[in-house]
Amino acid sequence: MDIKDYMHTLGQQARDAAAAMARASTRAKNAALSELARLLLGAGPALQEANARDIAAAEAAGLSAPMVDRLRLTEKVIATMAEGCDQLAAMPDPVGEITGVKRRPTGISVGQMRVPLGVFGMIYESRPNVTIEAASLAIKSGNACILRGGSEAILSNLALWNLVRQALESAGLPATAVQLVETTDRAAVGELITMPTFVDVIIPRGGKGLIERVSREAKVPVIKHLDGNCHTYVDAEFDLEKALVVTENAKTQKYSPCNATESLLVHERAAAAFLPRIGEIFSAKGVEMRCDAVSKALLASVPGAQLVDATEEDWFTEYLAPIISVKIVASLDEAIDHINRYSSHHTDAILTTNHPNAMQFLREVDSSSVMVNASTRFADGFEYGLGAEIGISTDKIHARGPVGLEGLTSQKWVVLGDGHVRG
Repeated sequence: MDIKDYMHTLGQQARDAAAAMARASTRAKNAALSELARLLLGAGPALQEANARDIAAAEAAGLSAPMVDRLRLTEKVIATMAEGCDQLAAMPDPVGEITGVKRRPTGISVGQMRVPLGVFGMIYESRPNVTIEAASLAIKSGNACILRGGSEAILSNLALWNLVRQALESAGLPATAVQLVETTDRAAVGELITMPTFVDVIIPRGGKGLIERVSREAKVPVIKHLDGNCHTYVDAEFDLEKALVVTENAKTQKYSPCNATESLLVHERAAAAFLPRIGEIFSAKGVEMRCDAVSKALLASVPGAQLVDATEEDWFTEYLAPIISVKIVASLDEAIDHINRYSSHHTDAILTTNHPNAMQFLREVDSSSVMVNASTRFADGFEYGLGAEIGISTDKIHARGPVGLEGLTSQKWVVLGDGHVRG
């Protein structure tokens, strides 16, 4: 196979399909999504069989535990994918919406219309559910997409993509609106990110190495986040029981996602009451705590606690593992300064009963999602009501945070007149 010719064929087919998708009716797009949900629920055993083969190969190849965890297509994951499709079908169609129309002194009316981006390329690792998230969002937003999943999930992705093609065809939409790169040759990635004639934007979703490569080599715009070094800060005034529950969930509900808390900051006035209690919870779950000197002293009495002296690098680190960095701070301002210096600007949370402190945290923490009294694990397009997400963006232009339907559209100016001419 000539990879360049193959990728250019996919690109041309995607560009042609994008024109059809841009003019597709809301009814047709919703019909495809509803059919995809139905197909997913009916294909559970076949999907899990293909997925089991991917998992076996991944484990035999020595893939890390977090990556294998992301690879699994459980019944719950399949049900969530189907629910996301149904949720998207029920949402308003953003395409064609005209907003902000204002009459100008000249008599013309000026506004903005929401339109699809065109063709997006999606490069992702492990998570086969991204195939459905990307496909469903492409369908509803009127885009075409080219998907390049990791080699470790190739059989799972192929099985899911076949369902997408069936759903598109059943609704009278072009099957080429969603294309999966069927080769695992890494050269395909290099071609996909350097085809501005066919691809309007690239969205990488995976490890830092992948995203750095795409950002460095791409010749088209990239929507990205490099990592998820998320923080939970326990303020001086707080509800102890709620803070314990939220912090435990933020760190241990699942270790591998980019929205899991990796660093715990605790106000010095809350530390004596909070740290030993959360330390017991972390110790029971085998979570290693990398501590500054003050927090280590407070946690020393916790039976079985795995305590390690934190280094400067720990404050920057996304562990994706049962490890958390812990630091005592003297004030809210110090907590905010620490987060803005060390975080990846993904998701950060404050646990507090002080409303002015909560509002200051929301205003001053420079991250794509900022939370009050909630687990960082909520930073997710599905949880935000977007139906699904194509990824998290820590960029500050076009799209920021979970990227859903609106993030896959743009706006163009429209002018309405009645024979008006400029004087």
